Amino acid sequence: MITEVKVINLGGVNCYLLGSGDSFVLVDTGFVNKRSQLVKELENAGCRPGHLKLIVLTHGDIDHAANAAYLRDRYGASIAMHLDDAGMVEKGDMSWNRKAKPDQISFIGRMVIALGTVATFFAGSNNFERFKPDIYLTDGQSLSNYGLDASVIHIPGHSKGSIGILTANGDLFCGDLLWNMRKPGPHFIVVDLDDYTASVQKLKSLDIRTIYPGHGSPFAREQFFK
Repeated sequence: MITEVKVINLGGVNCYLLGSGDSFVLVDTGFVNKRSQLVKELENAGCRPGHLKLIVLTHGDIDHAANAAYLRDRYGASIAMHLDDAGMVEKGDMSWNRKAKPDQISFIGRMVIALGTVATFFAGSNNFERFKPDIYLTDGQSLSNYGLDASVIHIPGHSKGSIGILTANGDLFCGDLLWNMRKPGPHFIVVDLDDYTASVQKLKSLDIRTIYPGHGSPFAREQFFK
């Protein structure tokens, strides 16, 4: 079973390579303009074509999904995500299945949105390759068939199809439900506050040791769940 976690920071967006021997699962894929860095990180970890078994997307946003189609072609891996976010990557529309106006946007979020046109251009979003996922993950689904002793946790809030991956060791890869830029907390955009609150309560009941967010450093459960 996969036991090692490699944190790959691609300019503030985290990908996680979970590996053991020559078997790997990648959680999220970063922006297009970070593709060469990501491939180098995979190669340095010993992950070569045929070794990457699965690409898990925690949600459909471009900073997490933009390299998925390329990696599928290069490494022969299947792409897996929740059905409720699939339209984002199939249509290239990050607003798909989301409220027109998020319930909660922090000051940082308002700044990012105000600079959105420039930011997405430099992030290479104009090169986003649309694709259809191979696998639609559901809440509680086991990933043991891919060598990962872990299960899928449906945690909407940032998007309807946001998921986390919880390993038997208590490592949670939570996508953008939470982040840790200054301190652990909600991502700067909470699209549906009711969904977010329910997801946090759901996580609170689980046996979690370390949380690996989509943005920022990993943190201990106690740093968020008091």
